[in-house]
Amino acid sequence: MKKFIYIIIMCFAVNLAFAQTDTIRLKDKRLLTSVLKPGLKQYLVYFQTPASPKTLRFWFWLRDIKTESRGGEKVFTITQHWYGNDTTSYREVYSVNKAADFAPVYHSETVKNIKSAYNWHSDKITGADTVKGNAKKDFSLAFNTPNFNWNLDIETFEMLPLAAGKTFAINFYDAGLDPPKYILYKVSGSEIVATLNDEKIDCWKLLTEGDYSGGHFSQTFWISKKGHEFLKEEDAFNGGYRYKVKMAQGAIDLMPRFKK
Repeated sequence: MKKFIYIIIMCFAVNLAFAQTDTIRLKDKRLLTSVLKPGLKQYLVYFQTPASPKTLRFWFWLRDIKTESRGGEKVFTITQHWYGNDTTSYREVYSVNKAADFAPVYHSETVKNIKSAYNWHSDKITGADTVKGNAKKDFSLAFNTPNFNWNLDIETFEMLPLAAGKTFAINFYDAGLDPPKYILYKVSGSEIVATLNDEKIDCWKLLTEGDYSGGHFSQTFWISKKGHEFLKEEDAFNGGYRYKVKMAQGAIDLMPRFKK
């Protein structure tokens, strides 16, 4: 009898936990796409390894969000540039998503001069065979359900209906890699973040964690409550840490000064 009661309690607990998780599906259009702000956003990305107390590794990261019209449909285009201390560190990413629900349409990335480009559909992703030099032109993967572009997690988080105690399950896919899967993100609390002139910004803290390659990792994102703005991130993995911090709006736009 006790065993039976225990099973009932455990089933209730599992069902309760599932009920409290908000599953973010494309068909439900639960992302707040109207709050995603177009414009250039710049971030400092740096890595700390406590075992090497005299060194840091850096990247400067640009994400430029624009709204456009393609075939009569409004879309977001997001261009990313990653700059490091040498040319091998550079990467460029370009993504197109429907403005109505943030459904991926197209994604390309160039890393170490190798281009990978994809046409993204609700039921599959395929290599874009019309893109010159596409190393993934023969790639194809079928989907059971539509998914979100994991390369655009920051923008996705900015559009979540964040609130105390909420947990979100998001079906993310990293183009060209393992099949899509649901990732859990929990609102772990809130915190005041100080910015320029000691301005205090009230933020939600969004946490995900798990195990990978025999080690534990965690990622925490700070999203402003009022403006739905990603301000910083802290990741812990393999005995090291990665930080991302949003730069002030006065940061210089680097792109016009680079020679084409």
